[in-house]
Amino acid sequence: MLSTEFLLTSLVVVLAPGTGVIYTVTMGILSGRKSSVAAAVGCTAGIVPHLLAAIFGLSAIMHMGSLAFQVIRWTGAIYLLYLAWSMWRESGVLKFDAGDTKKSCRQIAVRGVLINIFNPKLSIFFLAFLPLFVSPSESSPVAQLLRLSAVFMGMTLIIFILYGLSATAVRNWVTHSPRRMVWLQRSIAALFAAMGAKLALSQN
Repeated sequence: MLSTEFLLTSLVVVLAPGTGVIYTVTMGILSGRKSSVAAAVGCTAGIVPHLLAAIFGLSAIMHMGSLAFQVIRWTGAIYLLYLAWSMWRESGVLKFDAGDTKKSCRQIAVRGVLINIFNPKLSIFFLAFLPLFVSPSESSPVAQLLRLSAVFMGMTLIIFILYGLSATAVRNWVTHSPRRMVWLQRSIAALFAAMGAKLALSQN
């Protein structure tokens, strides 16, 4: 049975702005509703490997090996810096033709997956977070961890979609001004660059 403590803690964690939230909101503002939902789905899917790693103890093994952690950390940092560079060089409104919508949403979702997959801090977080809510009397801890993970995933997807859809409300205000668009894109690019630098400089 799910505890109130788990639900409240998960809600606070999901609501906290991070790379996934920023990416989802960005897609909502720059590209519209469908893109924001695609970003939300991608970012949510990107936490699955970290949840599974935490559940089956693989993350503990990975973090015992410094080389494995460093490779993932630098890959994630480089990818965030690449996103920052890509967004910085963009200008004006991002436009998609009707025929390209499916492909574009797929690409947006894939980016969301990669953003979270290449964040090694997530596996550390889930390794420390999930066991706190496993009942000592539980006959199958793995089964309970899977249930907790499923609830966390569902909550993440819903909150991210709400973030993205809320962002579309100010889309017209932003996209009708080329100057605002450039300012927004470069501000977000700088934010992604800062996150990439922070990840690269982190030691654990």
